[in-house]
Amino acid sequence: MRNITLAPTTAPQQRVRFELKTLTLSGCILLLLCNAVLAQGMRPLIPPDPAIQTQFNSVLSDPRVQEALQLIQQRESRTVEEQLEITEIPAPPFKEERRAEDFLQRVRALGLSNAYIDSEGNVVAARPGRGDGPTLLIAAHLDTVFPETVDTTVELREGRYYAPGIGDDTRGLAVLLSLIDTLNQSQIETVGDIVFSANVGEEGRGDLRGVKALFRDMPEVDGFISVDGVRLTRITAGGTGSRRFEFVFKGPGGHSFGAFGLPSAIHAMGRAIALIAELRTPQFPRTTFTVGTVSGGTSVNSIAAQAAFAIDMRSNESSSLAIFERQAKQAALRAVDEENARWNSEAIRVEFNLIGDRPVGSTPVASPVVQVAALSYAQLGVEISGVNISSTDSNVPMSMGIPAITISGGGDGGGAHSPEEWFAPVDSHLGPQAALLNLLTLVGVAGVSEPVLLNRAAPAEAAVSD
Repeated sequence: MRNITLAPTTAPQQRVRFELKTLTLSGCILLLLCNAVLAQGMRPLIPPDPAIQTQFNSVLSDPRVQEALQLIQQRESRTVEEQLEITEIPAPPFKEERRAEDFLQRVRALGLSNAYIDSEGNVVAARPGRGDGPTLLIAAHLDTVFPETVDTTVELREGRYYAPGIGDDTRGLAVLLSLIDTLNQSQIETVGDIVFSANVGEEGRGDLRGVKALFRDMPEVDGFISVDGVRLTRITAGGTGSRRFEFVFKGPGGHSFGAFGLPSAIHAMGRAIALIAELRTPQFPRTTFTVGTVSGGTSVNSIAAQAAFAIDMRSNESSSLAIFERQAKQAALRAVDEENARWNSEAIRVEFNLIGDRPVGSTPVASPVVQVAALSYAQLGVEISGVNISSTDSNVPMSMGIPAITISGGGDGGGAHSPEEWFAPVDSHLGPQAALLNLLTLVGVAGVSEPVLLNRAAPAEAAVSD
């Protein structure tokens, strides 16, 4: 077993923010004020709904919850050890089976004997509540961006653990294990059900296939939390949508000298890329594009019979995404016409193959899942920069109108998606602690608090109200 040393709070996002109306206090009084702020938490980033605040306070005041928070901190060295162990199991896109099987065994060993791997490859484990509350799904993704040829051995250098995928999203997987263990040890009964999942297909061409399958197979889910990444800097409550295509150009092909005069698939592709590169996108809603890869041709002395490029198009608004997709396709069709006209031919054609579709979505800041997350961070003294928009597993439930957010797993880190990705356990226990407060407040603690997450199958008046 590795010797894990947990570091104190030093990261900027974990500094305590407080206001003083005088600068003449003595050092001793100032220290007492700082300690008071730490004990009572910070001012939430989002003004909380009074009813949600009441239920949050009820959860927080329960002695078992306080004990559970301490248990998380006490087991954090083990949580980090689990993170390092899982990191060393490669999980390239579409080849997550080994890591999934390992995670399944870990979950079962922690007491969730009902855990299983579904038809898509997701690990799913339910922790039933009292039976009359909402269902909350919390997930972290198994896959990394790295091919199976990449060495994922963890290396410790100057207080940092280096390995591809160590933060994105192996940290999230370790947080789930910490939560499962802590809930079972504390024997806290919840009102609603909590479903844990280690899902496949978040990265690249995985196209969120894991989460899409989860919501296809579990229509009863009322809310969703994705734990992804490390630094506790923000709450992701918006989903940037994307459409990814392969534009495939096809033609007759031929010898570069003997068949000269035939149109070229590569030339048509080049014309299309040049036309797309000149397209303009709005700054708001933010809309972007890039031609990421190109391929084609047979040899240097051949007229290309086939060529293709992959294009990524993104926007925070579905209508803007649809407009740009139409413009890009029109540019490719124009390029085909120009290449055919150049050689007085009709031989070149283009096909549009969809390879990725991440829906646009959002969760209002007034939603309980956002409000509780803000309250949890404030209580733990974690300063976050705001509510942001990104592309995560939460895109799927957001697009379905199901309240969802993405939060981080805690600790410090950097270099995501690179071979030099690193993690440092800088007060990393704050990540699972925040997640625990989120879970318990949303689904409710039996005999202590009512759920603040709406059971979508129940009448609206069943929700917590003033």
